[in-house]
Amino acid sequence: MKSLVIAEKPSVARDLCKAIGGKFEKHDEYFENDDYVVTSAVGHIVELCMPEDYDKRDAFWRLANLPIVPDTFKLKPIEKTESKYKAVKKLINRKDVDTLINACDAGREGELIFNYLYKMAKSKKPVKRLWMLSMTPSSIREAFDNMRSGEEMSNLAEAAQSRSEADWLIGINCTRGVTKRLYGSRAGNVAGVGRVQTPTLGMVVQREREIEQFKPRDYWRIEAEFTIANGAYQGVYQKPAFKKSKDDEHDRVDRIWDEETAKSVVDAVGKQDTANVTEETKRSRQAAPRLYDLTTLQREANNRFGFSARRTLQLAQALYEKHKMITYPRTDSKALPEDYPDTCAKTLKSIDGDLGDAARKVVARNWIKPSDKRVFNNKQVSDHFAIIPTPESSKKLNDDEAKVYDMIARRFIAIFYPSAEFNITTRLSEVESHVFKTEGKVMVEPGWMEVYGKTSGAGDSETLPALSDSDENKARIASLESLHEQTKPPPRYSEATLLSAMESAGKLVEEDELAEAMKDSGLGTPATRATIIERLIAERYMEREHRYLAPMPKAETLLDFLAAIKADALTKPALTGEWEYKLHKIEQGELEREDFMKEIVSMTKDIVEGIKSYEENEDDLEPTDLVSPYDSQPLYESLRAYRTLDNEFAIYKIIGNRKMDKEEIRELLDKKRIGPLDNFRSKRGKHYSAYLNLDDETKRVKFDFGNGDGQNGEIDFANLTPIAKCPRTGGDLYETANAYVVRVSENGEDKTPIKVSRKILDREIAVDQVMKLLETGKTDLIDKFWSKRTKRPFDAYLVLNDNGQTKFEFPPRAAKKAAKKAAKKAAKKTAKAK
Repeated sequence: MKSLVIAEKPSVARDLCKAIGGKFEKHDEYFENDDYVVTSAVGHIVELCMPEDYDKRDAFWRLANLPIVPDTFKLKPIEKTESKYKAVKKLINRKDVDTLINACDAGREGELIFNYLYKMAKSKKPVKRLWMLSMTPSSIREAFDNMRSGEEMSNLAEAAQSRSEADWLIGINCTRGVTKRLYGSRAGNVAGVGRVQTPTLGMVVQREREIEQFKPRDYWRIEAEFTIANGAYQGVYQKPAFKKSKDDEHDRVDRIWDEETAKSVVDAVGKQDTANVTEETKRSRQAAPRLYDLTTLQREANNRFGFSARRTLQLAQALYEKHKMITYPRTDSKALPEDYPDTCAKTLKSIDGDLGDAARKVVARNWIKPSDKRVFNNKQVSDHFAIIPTPESSKKLNDDEAKVYDMIARRFIAIFYPSAEFNITTRLSEVESHVFKTEGKVMVEPGWMEVYGKTSGAGDSETLPALSDSDENKARIASLESLHEQTKPPPRYSEATLLSAMESAGKLVEEDELAEAMKDSGLGTPATRATIIERLIAERYMEREHRYLAPMPKAETLLDFLAAIKADALTKPALTGEWEYKLHKIEQGELEREDFMKEIVSMTKDIVEGIKSYEENEDDLEPTDLVSPYDSQPLYESLRAYRTLDNEFAIYKIIGNRKMDKEEIRELLDKKRIGPLDNFRSKRGKHYSAYLNLDDETKRVKFDFGNGDGQNGEIDFANLTPIAKCPRTGGDLYETANAYVVRVSENGEDKTPIKVSRKILDREIAVDQVMKLLETGKTDLIDKFWSKRTKRPFDAYLVLNDNGQTKFEFPPRAAKKAAKKAAKKAAKKTAKAK
């Protein structure tokens, strides 16, 4: 009789065959020798049935049918991998197979993949568990010698099944319920709700609200330039006896919060000619960054190359599966197994090309230290270990693949190098008890930074000119200025920072036990976080604005509705913390699966009841100072609109997938027309501009694109008012929804010789720049055009040619830098230079 070994992925099945040894015969879906049949799934190949699989009437989304709570959850093969399921099931049922060996990944999800497959196949054969933490042949053979029984894994299997069914109950019922309440029967509108995606969306929306509500505060910084015999250096004023405030995140040692204090410091220092100088130099060591897990790789690839999390995962997966050049990428570990030093040495010897010398240097100098727990640590290895190169010879990679491989290979080589060493000098220049601080950092030993092309003498900041004996510890004050600045709101999330926030979401949970349960997981897993971000984008909850993620109005509507029905627990990471805490108790045998599922069913029923019974009443309406233009009734703010109490007149807060500002609503009510407004979005997410008109007949808002009937590109000027005279042609300048248009009359015929787009490469063009373009033929230097090719911002002038067309003119690089620096300095400078 034989044992059937079922791995999670085909590549693992091949590795198992190599480790087991003996001659294996290869078949289409499996390998076989005298003792073993080895096959694999391709991740999940069996899933929970959908509601319509239980009752065909549930194919239609109806509030009356909710909640949907199956008495027993049923399984079905995943359609796209059904052939794989049938092949594995056939092997399970072979008469010469008497034992099944679960060789799926060591963890909850691996247990679920095998368990669903085993149940779907209705097998009763005994199961053994192969628990592998390393894919080296010796580790695999050791795992075979120490296999666990199926009974030992029953608690983990129950936790895995509970998590899967709980996500189904919340996801199916809440998505259907919220969708019907928010969008009714409108096709194409789905309000997806999930335990992981909704809290992730909540973080993005919360950040957006912090930005919208942010009120900048003025502060002043004082900078001075000092000269000594060997040159000049800059110093920044430091507040005396400064202590960081827990209540003021914007407070800094160099920020003065009132102008009078800043002026008094400038006046006092300005009366002096010299400063007393002291300095201290310390040696600092910086260890190499740890090896990559998937989230860190995605985060850094987004920062460096603008790759989305999904794109980085695709590239890493290609390097792993197609090219065999890296280890398994879907990992949350930054360490290697403790039996991996020899494999690392073999891999380093195999690396060639530009990194070959740096890699071989590690082996030649014996820098691989098996005792280094930052690198080799079984306790920090979960289902998989860190992403590193394999000894496979280099293949021909495309540009993006090469970038990701280079990141992984350099990080791997660098981890074995010594720490980089710096001399850090802190210089204090004191004038009448007022202290100015200057720091210099000089690399004295590149260490691991050598792998990244750094050499001794390089540093992260300018080298300070050295004090000499002739200075007598004094410096002359060459210039002094007070810079007026303002605090800035927190930035929007990029994919990199959102991945970090998801990974560390446990820090947002107040209860210690729940935070502890999330410390190793956060929201989602390394393998699912990219999918979650892409799903939120696909469902129109957020969109990419260059390198940042911006929530769409639909997101705020969802979160406001969940708060209104008192289901905002779904928007907070604490729910995941609570589930992880209880699932861990199931794994430990301290909580019955049935008790956990009863709580989930009860929670589901409560949320559904809240969805079904919610009705907005007068107590939920917020009074405003807006009034109806038709009967002067006051308007109240509801969840989705500004409306009269009798609901005879209403204006929605979201029009054309664009959130309307209250002052924009006010202008529309007063003038019955507003625009042109930007950033309306089509159903496909394409941005467009338009006027909005309040139609007196229907009392509804209608779009006006300022283009008449749109035929032949003709513009209907009837509803447009000239905004200026064109200094070039003497004609009238109009602003349409999409362009600034010059209209002239020749022989009784209207012509439009000049059109300038209102938005060029995502940069809005201001009216004053259009006027300068018409008057001089060239605008000022305009920043933040976004290149479609490089996905990066650039600065340029707009110039007008003889045909009335606009083109870019790029400044010389040095001149561009100087112009930007001068503009920045002019905006900030509020005081004198000595």
